[in-house]
Amino acid sequence: MLKALSRPAVKLVERYLPDPYIFVLLLTIIAAAAAIAVERQTPLAVMRMWGDGFWNLLTFSMQMLLVLVTGFMLASSPPVKKLLQRLAALAKGPGGAILLVTYVSLAASWINWGFGLVVGALFAKELARLVRVDYRLLVASAYSGFVVWHGGLAGSVPLTIATEGHFTADQIGVIGTGSTIFAFFNLAILACLFITIPLVNRLMLPDDKESVYVDPKLLEEDAPEAQARIRRPAERLENSVTLAWLVGIPGVLFLADHFLLRGGGLNLNVVNFTFLSLAIVLHRTPRSLLTSLNEAIKGGAGIVIQFPFYAGIMAIMVQSGLAATLSEGLISFATETSLPFWTFLSAGLVNLFVPSGGGQWAVQAPVILPAAEALGVDIPRAAMAVAWGDAWTNLLQPFWALPMLAIAGLKAKDIMGFCLIQLFIVGAVIAIGLTWF
Repeated sequence: MLKALSRPAVKLVERYLPDPYIFVLLLTIIAAAAAIAVERQTPLAVMRMWGDGFWNLLTFSMQMLLVLVTGFMLASSPPVKKLLQRLAALAKGPGGAILLVTYVSLAASWINWGFGLVVGALFAKELARLVRVDYRLLVASAYSGFVVWHGGLAGSVPLTIATEGHFTADQIGVIGTGSTIFAFFNLAILACLFITIPLVNRLMLPDDKESVYVDPKLLEEDAPEAQARIRRPAERLENSVTLAWLVGIPGVLFLADHFLLRGGGLNLNVVNFTFLSLAIVLHRTPRSLLTSLNEAIKGGAGIVIQFPFYAGIMAIMVQSGLAATLSEGLISFATETSLPFWTFLSAGLVNLFVPSGGGQWAVQAPVILPAAEALGVDIPRAAMAVAWGDAWTNLLQPFWALPMLAIAGLKAKDIMGFCLIQLFIVGAVIAIGLTWF
């Protein structure tokens, strides 16, 4: 049945889903028009919100670009290539490849979302080199694992409310991760998704005649050039293992100090620093690393041009009051039992326009928390409903798929048809878990 359902979904998305750049332009127009029509903002005011907020994600954009670049450089190092090849060899046939890439992506995304995006994409490419399998579904399966990130160790909402002095601390206090990430209802949702998502991906596997394969030769990186005879002192430095290790090894030692001695955690900067330090060490020479960098940077164009537009959209949604209005409208008729469900739906809708977990919590917390307190709803559950709603519609929103698509060499329309099926099934699982577990 899922195979039959995925067929028209894939065709529908391939035909009508535009390039993510077109998607973000349309979202910009919709957000601006809604702010004018619903919030009675003037066109001049909306234009100012958009322009003033356009560059608010510059730091994050650079972080995302580095996720792509440093992850690619690490994976292209000889030791990691061999490791991925050995792991990929465990897949016995197309179905095994789909299941394996989904489990790897789920586990990696639960640890850290940036880590999951890169590992999932690179592992999908390695599997496609060894197994003849529909490449679209393989990459879509890798991306589908990303949906668990906000219920995992790097979830921005649960980590925010577990931090001393967070912006709602006066209202709800500090809520530890034992009540959110490691709460029974959240672990139950994760367990169900770790079973459901791989199974759904496997059941969507098209027949051989309907599958789209990729030539494994197209996925091969260029063979490293034979080291030329060193004629200049500069070339000696470019091919110096000692120089690379004098920088890379201290980077690895810094990470050991961060995790073991100071008890630090994972965030996007730490992930990027880890990828970069290990890449420097494992590539052995600066020249090898730079060759990999030149290949990696080709896929970053979408991130560079699109993220500022999303920053502008977020500014319109927040400053105009539109995001709060959407949230209030959906939870206005909620009861004690149904509030987590309606919060989840409202967060999923807001996420299409505000694809940032921390940013979305800042928008929705002032609306959700008073409603939860008035109805006597468990605050951690309400907060996790926002978190899961933010993660859920990433299966429809191509914003987060850009790094993975850049690594895999696909377009959003190639994978979003499969993700659309997962959207409905995953949404049902999470909604039931938030309401009844």
